[in-house]
Amino acid sequence: MRVKFTEGLKDGLPIGIGYFAVSFSFGIAGVKFLSWPLVTLISATNLTSAGQFAGLQIMASAAGTLLEMAIATFFINLRYSLMAISLSQKVSGNFGTLKRIALGMGITDEIYAVSMSKEGKVNPLYFLGLCTLPYIGWSLGTFSGAFSGGVLPAVVTNALGVALYGMFVAIVVPPAKKDRSVLIAVAIAILLSLAFHYLPVLSEVSFGFAIIICAVVASLICAWLFPIKENA
Repeated sequence: MRVKFTEGLKDGLPIGIGYFAVSFSFGIAGVKFLSWPLVTLISATNLTSAGQFAGLQIMASAAGTLLEMAIATFFINLRYSLMAISLSQKVSGNFGTLKRIALGMGITDEIYAVSMSKEGKVNPLYFLGLCTLPYIGWSLGTFSGAFSGGVLPAVVTNALGVALYGMFVAIVVPPAKKDRSVLIAVAIAILLSLAFHYLPVLSEVSFGFAIIICAVVASLICAWLFPIKENA
């Protein structure tokens, strides 16, 4: 059992390092409007970069309201519900309801990708280990950025924000190189994402809904093109 936890820690280490870099910029941005304890508390009770940055932008806006913030973060983070449904088919039999509720907060894009690419079933201890360092990295990075304030120049903080995207690419590329269906799914999702970003009508769709639509459509197309054969 202990091996499962330490194995999760090992797989979660690079994610934790990447989260530290990204949340460092969040801490610097957040301390412009809130005190550093409050900014740190936001990351300690959440684990979503896009949702937190969107909420911070609404806080900074004079016209922003609590209702607007709730709706925006709800739609942005709605994709995690799809990840949770998908991951529920991957977890082991001893991953009971209480454990799913307790560890559900740890589902992020990167943690989900690592869990789904893991051979065999996902054990609760492994998933706990996988979430531990990313959570610490996200909270500690926010604290460090908020506490240090505006010491670092903007060019450095902007560069730190790119680290998360590079890390996610590193997670997706290896399975895409091995499996043609994964490569096609990624390509479809990229094309749809570009469409939602640049086309006039589609660009009005919220960020959260756009991600969900891209994921569902890419999955449905690849499920139709590459169906999994059931064992006789």
